[in-house]
Amino acid sequence: MKKVDRQAKIEEIIKEHTIATQEALLAALEAEGIPATQATISRDIREMQVVKERDQDGTLRYTIYHNGEKTVAERLDETIAEVVVAVKLVEFVNVIHTAPGNGNSLAAIIDDLAFPQVAGTLAGHDTILIISPDRDSAQYVHDYFAERMVVE
Repeated sequence: MKKVDRQAKIEEIIKEHTIATQEALLAALEAEGIPATQATISRDIREMQVVKERDQDGTLRYTIYHNGEKTVAERLDETIAEVVVAVKLVEFVNVIHTAPGNGNSLAAIIDDLAFPQVAGTLAGHDTILIISPDRDSAQYVHDYFAERMVVE
């Protein structure tokens, strides 16, 4: 099966079913008669910008990141204001705390933006590590987040 066809089926499955793991996605593909490996699914997830988010019921599930008409920078600013609860600078790393379930989607936006001040991100359920190439870059990232987050 061609990659474009497999990815179209992945999108359909993700939209129609609650899928939260690569194993569940592999099983759903196999049920549709589409054989795939975990490595292939992992690449598809990355290429398709599939992230985990909580749905309206609070269930963690895969969804495809779409930024609509907004630029990635606008989406980042909006998301920082909505979900970031704390930012802490440690040497050349920023530790970003988010509302539960928002770490992966925020990291995907940061990765899409390709900040020159960001060497890489590591995301979890509610925490992101943003690694910068040097302290000045890390300070820039810290200030960027601090200026945009909403403190209650």
